[in-house]
Amino acid sequence: MKFDWLIVGAGFTGCIIAERIASQLGENVLIVESRDHIGGNAYDYFDENGILVHKYGPHLFHTNSKKVWEYLSKFTDWTPYYHRVLAVVEGKKVPVPFNLNSIQALFPISISHRLEELLYENYSFGDKIPVFKMIEHENQELSFLGNYIYRNVFLGYTVKQWDLKPEELDASVTGRVPFSFSRDDRYFKDKYQALPKHGYTNMFKRILKHQRIKVLLNTDYKEVSNEIDYKRMVYTGPIDSFFDYKHGALPYRSLKFDFQYHEKDDFQEAGQVNYPNEFDFTRITEYKKLTGQYAKGTTISIEYPKAYKAGVNEPYYPILRKENNEKYTLYHQETQQLKNQVIFAGRLAEYKYFNMDQVAARALHLFETEIKPSNP
Repeated sequence: MKFDWLIVGAGFTGCIIAERIASQLGENVLIVESRDHIGGNAYDYFDENGILVHKYGPHLFHTNSKKVWEYLSKFTDWTPYYHRVLAVVEGKKVPVPFNLNSIQALFPISISHRLEELLYENYSFGDKIPVFKMIEHENQELSFLGNYIYRNVFLGYTVKQWDLKPEELDASVTGRVPFSFSRDDRYFKDKYQALPKHGYTNMFKRILKHQRIKVLLNTDYKEVSNEIDYKRMVYTGPIDSFFDYKHGALPYRSLKFDFQYHEKDDFQEAGQVNYPNEFDFTRITEYKKLTGQYAKGTTISIEYPKAYKAGVNEPYYPILRKENNEKYTLYHQETQQLKNQVIFAGRLAEYKYFNMDQVAARALHLFETEIKPSNP
Protein backbone atom coordinates (compact mmCIF):
# COMPACT_ATOMS: atom_id res chain seq x y z
CA MET A 1 0.00 0.00 0.00
CA LYS A 2 1.30 3.45 -0.91
CA PHE A 3 0.34 6.64 0.94
CA ASP A 4 1.77 10.09 1.42
CA TRP A 5 0.94 10.05 5.15
CA LEU A 6 0.50 7.44 7.85
CA ILE A 7 -1.51 8.77 10.80
CA VAL A 8 -1.55 6.73 14.00
CA GLY A 9 -4.79 7.28 15.91
CA ALA A 10 -8.32 8.28 14.81
CA GLY A 11 -9.15 10.79 17.53
CA PHE A 12 -9.55 14.54 17.18
CA THR A 13 -5.91 15.13 16.25
CA GLY A 14 -5.58 12.34 13.70
CA CYS A 15 -8.93 12.96 12.02
CA ILE A 16 -8.52 16.72 11.68
CA ILE A 17 -5.00 16.52 10.33
CA ALA A 18 -6.06 13.79 7.89
CA GLU A 19 -8.94 15.92 6.62
CA ARG A 20 -6.69 18.96 6.14
CA ILE A 21 -4.03 16.99 4.28
CA ALA A 22 -6.56 15.31 1.99
CA SER A 23 -8.72 18.34 1.26
CA GLN A 24 -6.07 21.07 1.16
CA LEU A 25 -3.02 19.25 -0.20
CA GLY A 26 -4.68 16.50 -2.22
CA GLU A 27 -2.44 13.85 -0.66
CA ASN A 28 -3.32 10.29 0.32
CA VAL A 29 -3.68 9.42 4.00
CA LEU A 30 -3.95 6.13 5.88
CA ILE A 31 -5.22 6.29 9.46
CA VAL A 32 -4.33 3.26 11.60
CA GLU A 33 -6.38 2.89 14.78
CA SER A 34 -5.87 0.19 17.42
CA ARG A 35 -9.47 0.32 18.65
CA ASP A 36 -12.56 -0.81 16.78
CA HIS A 37 -13.93 2.69 16.19
CA ILE A 38 -13.00 6.22 15.16
CA GLY A 39 -13.34 9.27 17.39
CA GLY A 40 -10.88 8.38 20.14
CA ASN A 41 -12.25 8.97 23.62
CA ALA A 42 -15.00 11.19 22.19
CA TYR A 43 -16.63 8.16 20.55
CA ASP A 44 -20.36 7.85 21.18
CA TYR A 45 -22.99 5.29 20.19
CA PHE A 46 -26.63 4.35 20.70
CA ASP A 47 -26.95 1.73 23.40
CA GLU A 48 -29.39 -1.21 23.30
CA ASN A 49 -32.12 1.08 24.66
CA GLY A 50 -31.66 3.63 21.89
CA ILE A 51 -29.96 6.23 24.07
CA LEU A 52 -26.88 8.07 22.80
CA VAL A 53 -24.05 7.57 25.30
CA HIS A 54 -20.37 8.48 25.47
CA LYS A 55 -18.37 5.28 25.85
CA TYR A 56 -15.47 6.97 27.60
CA GLY A 57 -17.38 9.34 29.83
CA PRO A 58 -19.01 12.73 29.26
CA HIS A 59 -17.48 14.90 26.55
CA LEU A 60 -18.78 18.47 26.63
CA PHE A 61 -17.57 20.66 23.81
CA HIS A 62 -16.76 24.26 24.71
CA THR A 63 -14.42 26.82 23.17
CA ASN A 64 -13.70 30.50 22.79
CA SER A 65 -11.98 29.87 19.46
CA LYS A 66 -14.06 31.03 16.50
CA LYS A 67 -11.63 29.25 14.21
CA VAL A 68 -12.15 25.87 15.90
CA TRP A 69 -15.92 26.37 16.11
CA GLU A 70 -16.25 27.28 12.43
CA TYR A 71 -14.02 24.41 11.33
CA LEU A 72 -15.99 21.75 13.20
CA SER A 73 -19.29 23.35 12.16
CA LYS A 74 -18.50 22.29 8.59
CA PHE A 75 -19.06 18.72 9.70
CA THR A 76 -21.88 18.95 12.23
CA ASP A 77 -24.87 20.89 13.40
CA TRP A 78 -24.95 21.61 17.11
CA THR A 79 -27.26 21.25 20.08
CA PRO A 80 -26.56 24.15 22.48
CA TYR A 81 -25.78 22.85 25.94
CA TYR A 82 -24.62 24.60 29.11
CA HIS A 83 -23.07 22.06 31.45
CA ARG A 84 -24.08 22.27 35.09
CA VAL A 85 -22.50 20.08 37.74
CA LEU A 86 -23.70 19.39 41.26
CA ALA A 87 -21.52 17.99 44.04
CA VAL A 88 -22.75 16.17 47.13
CA VAL A 89 -21.41 18.14 50.11
CA GLU A 90 -22.63 17.31 53.61
CA GLY A 91 -25.64 15.55 52.12
CA LYS A 92 -26.67 18.46 49.90
CA LYS A 93 -26.24 18.82 46.16
CA VAL A 94 -24.63 22.18 45.41
CA PRO A 95 -23.19 23.78 42.26
CA VAL A 96 -19.52 23.33 41.35
CA PRO A 97 -17.29 25.08 40.70
CA PHE A 98 -18.11 26.31 44.21
CA ASN A 99 -19.76 29.75 43.98
CA LEU A 100 -22.02 32.14 45.88
CA ASN A 101 -25.01 29.84 45.38
CA SER A 102 -23.03 26.99 46.94
CA ILE A 103 -22.19 29.13 49.98
CA GLN A 104 -25.83 30.12 50.38
CA ALA A 105 -26.96 26.49 50.20
CA LEU A 106 -24.49 25.18 52.79
CA PHE A 107 -24.05 27.89 55.41
CA PRO A 108 -26.48 29.62 57.78
CA ILE A 109 -27.70 32.99 56.49
CA SER A 110 -25.58 35.03 58.90
CA ILE A 111 -22.38 33.25 57.87
CA SER A 112 -23.15 33.22 54.14
CA HIS A 113 -23.88 36.96 54.19
CA ARG A 114 -20.63 37.65 56.06
CA LEU A 115 -18.57 35.57 53.64
CA GLU A 116 -20.21 37.27 50.68
CA GLU A 117 -19.38 40.72 52.12
CA LEU A 118 -15.74 39.70 52.56
CA LEU A 119 -15.55 38.38 49.02
CA TYR A 120 -16.84 41.69 47.65
CA GLU A 121 -14.30 43.57 49.77
CA ASN A 122 -11.35 41.50 48.58
CA TYR A 123 -12.16 40.40 45.03
CA SER A 124 -13.94 41.55 41.91
CA PHE A 125 -17.25 39.94 41.01
CA GLY A 126 -16.61 37.30 38.36
CA ASP A 127 -13.11 36.44 39.56
CA LYS A 128 -11.90 32.85 39.43
CA ILE A 129 -9.97 32.39 42.67
CA PRO A 130 -7.62 29.39 43.09
CA VAL A 131 -8.58 27.50 46.22
CA PHE A 132 -4.99 27.39 47.47
CA LYS A 133 -4.74 31.20 47.16
CA MET A 134 -7.89 31.62 49.21
CA ILE A 135 -6.51 29.29 51.92
CA GLU A 136 -3.43 31.55 52.18
CA HIS A 137 -5.53 34.73 52.54
CA GLU A 138 -4.69 36.85 55.59
CA ASN A 139 -8.37 37.15 56.47
CA GLN A 140 -9.19 34.16 58.67
CA GLU A 141 -12.79 33.90 57.50
CA LEU A 142 -11.79 33.77 53.83
CA SER A 143 -9.05 31.29 54.72
CA PHE A 144 -11.73 29.23 56.48
CA LEU A 145 -13.84 29.29 53.30
CA GLY A 146 -10.86 28.17 51.22
CA ASN A 147 -10.16 25.32 53.63
CA TYR A 148 -13.83 24.31 53.64
CA ILE A 149 -13.90 24.10 49.85
CA TYR A 150 -10.58 22.22 49.84
CA ARG A 151 -11.73 19.62 52.37
CA ASN A 152 -15.30 19.12 51.15
CA VAL A 153 -15.12 19.61 47.37
CA PHE A 154 -11.53 19.34 46.23
CA LEU A 155 -9.54 16.95 48.41
CA GLY A 156 -11.64 13.78 48.26
CA TYR A 157 -12.40 14.08 44.56
CA THR A 158 -8.74 14.70 43.69
CA VAL A 159 -7.49 11.76 45.77
CA LYS A 160 -10.02 9.43 44.11
CA GLN A 161 -9.36 10.81 40.63
CA TRP A 162 -5.55 10.88 40.76
CA ASP A 163 -4.60 8.74 43.79
CA LEU A 164 -2.60 11.81 44.84
CA LYS A 165 -3.27 14.81 47.04
CA PRO A 166 -3.85 18.13 45.20
CA GLU A 167 -0.50 19.56 46.34
CA GLU A 168 1.28 16.57 44.75
CA LEU A 169 -0.02 17.52 41.29
CA ASP A 170 1.06 20.19 38.86
CA ALA A 171 -0.66 23.56 39.34
CA SER A 172 -2.15 23.25 35.85
CA VAL A 173 -4.29 20.39 37.18
CA THR A 174 -5.20 21.78 40.59
CA GLY A 175 -6.06 25.17 39.12
CA ARG A 176 -8.72 23.80 36.79
CA VAL A 177 -11.54 24.11 39.37
CA PRO A 178 -11.26 27.40 41.29
CA PHE A 179 -13.80 29.20 43.45
CA SER A 180 -16.09 31.14 41.11
CA PHE A 181 -17.05 34.51 42.58
CA SER A 182 -20.42 34.68 40.87
CA ARG A 183 -23.90 33.17 40.78
CA ASP A 184 -23.36 31.64 37.36
CA ASP A 185 -23.84 27.89 37.80
CA ARG A 186 -22.49 26.98 34.37
CA TYR A 187 -19.43 24.75 34.62
CA PHE A 188 -17.84 26.39 31.57
CA LYS A 189 -17.99 30.05 30.56
CA ASP A 190 -16.82 29.75 26.94
CA LYS A 191 -18.54 31.62 24.12
CA TYR A 192 -19.41 28.40 22.24
CA GLN A 193 -20.90 25.51 24.24
CA ALA A 194 -22.70 22.64 22.51
CA LEU A 195 -22.72 18.98 21.55
CA PRO A 196 -22.72 17.67 17.98
CA LYS A 197 -26.42 17.35 17.10
CA HIS A 198 -26.10 13.80 15.79
CA GLY A 199 -23.19 12.75 17.99
CA TYR A 200 -19.41 12.90 17.89
CA THR A 201 -19.05 9.70 15.88
CA ASN A 202 -21.27 11.09 13.13
CA MET A 203 -19.14 14.24 13.08
CA PHE A 204 -15.94 12.22 12.75
CA LYS A 205 -17.42 10.16 9.93
CA ARG A 206 -18.10 13.36 8.02
CA ILE A 207 -14.59 14.68 8.74
CA LEU A 208 -13.11 11.49 7.28
CA LYS A 209 -15.48 11.30 4.29
CA HIS A 210 -12.85 12.00 1.65
CA GLN A 211 -11.69 9.76 -1.15
CA ARG A 212 -8.04 10.28 -0.23
CA ILE A 213 -8.52 9.06 3.37
CA LYS A 214 -8.49 5.38 4.29
CA VAL A 215 -9.01 4.04 7.81
CA LEU A 216 -7.72 0.76 9.21
CA LEU A 217 -9.29 -0.23 12.57
CA ASN A 218 -8.33 -2.92 15.10
CA THR A 219 -4.71 -2.58 14.04
CA ASP A 220 -1.44 -1.92 15.87
CA TYR A 221 0.52 0.37 13.59
CA LYS A 222 3.79 -1.36 14.53
CA GLU A 223 2.50 -4.58 12.99
CA VAL A 224 1.80 -3.01 9.59
CA SER A 225 4.10 0.02 9.28
CA ASN A 226 6.80 -1.98 7.50
CA GLU A 227 4.25 -3.10 4.91
CA ILE A 228 3.03 0.43 4.17
CA ASP A 229 4.84 2.75 1.78
CA TYR A 230 4.50 6.28 3.22
CA LYS A 231 6.52 9.50 3.31
CA ARG A 232 5.73 10.96 6.74
CA MET A 233 3.89 10.00 9.91
CA VAL A 234 1.65 11.80 12.40
CA TYR A 235 1.74 9.93 15.70
CA THR A 236 -0.97 10.56 18.32
CA GLY A 237 -0.44 7.54 20.60
CA PRO A 238 1.50 7.30 23.87
CA ILE A 239 4.98 8.70 23.30
CA ASP A 240 6.64 6.21 25.66
CA SER A 241 5.20 3.32 23.65
CA PHE A 242 6.57 4.78 20.40
CA PHE A 243 10.09 4.65 21.83
CA ASP A 244 9.55 1.19 23.40
CA TYR A 245 9.65 2.66 26.92
CA LYS A 246 13.41 3.27 26.73
CA HIS A 247 13.16 5.94 29.45
CA GLY A 248 10.51 4.10 31.43
CA ALA A 249 6.72 4.14 31.27
CA LEU A 250 4.89 7.44 31.67
CA PRO A 251 2.05 7.10 34.20
CA TYR A 252 -1.60 7.79 33.37
CA ARG A 253 -4.90 7.50 35.17
CA SER A 254 -7.60 5.35 33.69
CA LEU A 255 -11.34 5.00 34.27
CA LYS A 256 -13.95 2.28 34.57
CA PHE A 257 -17.60 2.94 33.71
CA ASP A 258 -20.65 1.16 35.01
CA PHE A 259 -23.43 1.89 32.49
CA GLN A 260 -26.96 1.40 33.79
CA TYR A 261 -30.37 1.81 32.21
CA HIS A 262 -33.31 2.95 34.36
CA GLU A 263 -36.93 2.85 33.32
CA LYS A 264 -37.77 6.38 34.39
CA ASP A 265 -37.56 9.77 32.74
CA ASP A 266 -34.99 11.30 35.09
CA PHE A 267 -32.31 9.82 37.30
CA GLN A 268 -30.77 12.95 38.83
CA GLU A 269 -31.14 16.73 38.92
CA ALA A 270 -28.29 17.56 36.53
CA GLY A 271 -26.35 15.93 33.73
CA GLN A 272 -23.46 15.35 36.11
CA VAL A 273 -23.39 14.86 39.87
CA ASN A 274 -20.02 14.58 41.62
CA TYR A 275 -19.39 12.57 44.77
CA PRO A 276 -16.18 14.04 46.22
CA ASN A 277 -16.41 12.36 49.62
CA GLU A 278 -18.78 9.38 49.77
CA PHE A 279 -18.41 6.17 47.73
CA ASP A 280 -15.53 4.92 45.57
CA PHE A 281 -16.79 6.55 42.38
CA THR A 282 -16.30 10.21 41.43
CA ARG A 283 -19.38 11.09 39.39
CA ILE A 284 -22.59 9.93 37.78
CA THR A 285 -23.52 11.16 34.30
CA GLU A 286 -27.03 11.07 32.83
CA TYR A 287 -26.61 11.27 29.07
CA LYS A 288 -30.07 12.41 27.98
CA LYS A 289 -29.51 15.61 29.94
CA LEU A 290 -26.40 16.25 27.88
CA THR A 291 -27.67 15.43 24.40
CA GLY A 292 -31.24 16.68 24.76
CA GLN A 293 -32.47 13.37 23.37
CA TYR A 294 -36.07 12.27 23.90
CA ALA A 295 -36.24 8.56 24.68
CA LYS A 296 -37.99 6.13 26.96
CA GLY A 297 -36.02 5.59 30.14
CA THR A 298 -32.56 6.95 30.84
CA THR A 299 -28.97 5.70 30.80
CA ILE A 300 -26.34 6.69 33.33
CA SER A 301 -22.67 5.91 33.83
CA ILE A 302 -20.99 5.63 37.20
CA GLU A 303 -17.31 6.54 36.95
CA TYR A 304 -14.52 4.83 38.89
CA PRO A 305 -10.93 6.13 38.57
CA LYS A 306 -8.34 3.40 38.16
CA ALA A 307 -4.61 2.97 37.77
CA TYR A 308 -3.63 2.63 34.11
CA LYS A 309 -2.30 -0.76 33.03
CA ALA A 310 -1.05 -1.10 29.47
CA GLY A 311 -3.08 -3.64 27.52
CA VAL A 312 -5.75 -3.79 30.24
CA ASN A 313 -7.45 -0.39 30.12
CA GLU A 314 -7.18 2.96 28.36
CA PRO A 315 -4.80 5.81 29.27
CA TYR A 316 -7.03 8.83 29.92
CA TYR A 317 -5.13 11.46 31.84
CA PRO A 318 -1.39 12.19 31.98
CA ILE A 319 -0.37 12.52 35.62
CA LEU A 320 1.29 15.90 35.54
CA ARG A 321 3.92 16.30 38.26
CA LYS A 322 7.61 17.17 38.29
CA GLU A 323 9.18 13.73 37.92
CA ASN A 324 6.77 12.70 35.16
CA ASN A 325 7.34 15.94 33.25
CA GLU A 326 11.08 15.35 33.45
CA LYS A 327 10.66 11.84 32.03
CA TYR A 328 8.51 13.23 29.22
CA THR A 329 11.27 15.74 28.42
CA LEU A 330 13.62 12.83 27.71
CA TYR A 331 11.14 11.42 25.22
CA HIS A 332 10.57 14.84 23.68
CA GLN A 333 14.31 15.12 23.08
CA GLU A 334 14.14 11.82 21.19
CA THR A 335 11.49 13.26 18.88
CA GLN A 336 13.88 15.96 17.67
CA GLN A 337 15.91 13.32 15.85
CA LEU A 338 12.79 12.39 13.87
CA LYS A 339 11.61 15.93 13.22
CA ASN A 340 11.40 15.56 9.43
CA GLN A 341 9.83 12.10 9.59
CA VAL A 342 7.31 12.04 12.45
CA ILE A 343 5.03 14.68 13.95
CA PHE A 344 4.02 13.94 17.54
CA ALA A 345 0.66 15.49 18.42
CA GLY A 346 -2.15 15.13 20.93
CA ARG A 347 -2.67 14.43 24.62
CA LEU A 348 -0.81 11.10 24.69
CA ALA A 349 1.98 12.02 22.30
CA GLU A 350 2.68 15.35 24.02
CA TYR A 351 1.82 14.19 27.55
CA LYS A 352 -0.40 17.19 28.20
CA TYR A 353 -3.91 17.67 29.55
CA PHE A 354 -5.70 19.09 26.49
CA ASN A 355 -9.43 19.82 26.27
CA MET A 356 -11.14 18.84 23.02
CA ASP A 357 -11.07 22.36 21.60
CA GLN A 358 -7.38 22.67 22.48
CA VAL A 359 -6.65 19.42 20.65
CA ALA A 360 -8.58 20.67 17.61
CA ALA A 361 -6.78 24.03 17.68
CA ARG A 362 -3.43 22.27 18.01
CA ALA A 363 -4.19 20.02 15.02
CA LEU A 364 -5.18 22.97 12.83
CA HIS A 365 -2.07 24.87 13.95
CA LEU A 366 0.25 21.95 13.19
CA PHE A 367 -1.20 21.63 9.72
CA GLU A 368 -0.69 25.34 8.97
CA THR A 369 2.79 25.62 10.49
CA GLU A 370 4.48 22.24 10.02
CA ILE A 371 2.66 20.25 7.35
CA LYS A 372 1.41 22.75 4.78
CA PRO A 373 4.68 24.76 4.51
CA SER A 374 6.64 21.58 3.80
CA ASN A 375 4.30 20.75 0.89
CA PRO A 376 4.47 23.78 -1.43
